[in-house]
Amino acid sequence: MNKVILMGRLTRDPDVRYSNGDSSSAHARYTLAVDRRRSRNNSDDQPTADFIQCVTFGKSAEFAEKYLHQGTKIVVTGRIQTGSYTNKDGQKVYTTDVIVEEQEFAESKSAAASNGADYSGAAYTPSRQQPSQEAGDGFMNIPDGVEDEGLPFN
Repeated sequence: MNKVILMGRLTRDPDVRYSNGDSSSAHARYTLAVDRRRSRNNSDDQPTADFIQCVTFGKSAEFAEKYLHQGTKIVVTGRIQTGSYTNKDGQKVYTTDVIVEEQEFAESKSAAASNGADYSGAAYTPSRQQPSQEAGDGFMNIPDGVEDEGLPFN
């Protein structure tokens, strides 16, 4: 099984390109800065992060172009893909990318605004429809007349 789930912040705006031809399609590349868990033995208080290359295609890439910006905190699911190529100097370069299958925001508009990210409140996952934009925080309003006792949490 090849399944990856990551949460992190974009290090810069996605690089989106469109293929040429009759059926042009988009592909987007971006880097996620994913915090590393600190060991209990580590006395160094400096946070560490891994910088993970992500690639997405089609409508998901168009979503990335429109809504994802530097500093945006997102969750992605996908798979790892490795590859290689020969650069201009004749050296073989090995690559590891996460091929994104789903991507969604990991923080509210207000939290994103306080972190300097431009967040419009949308999410894109190919298997789901766009969420309703009635409630600005992404949660539905509880209808009048529903008592607190009927809810599964306090």
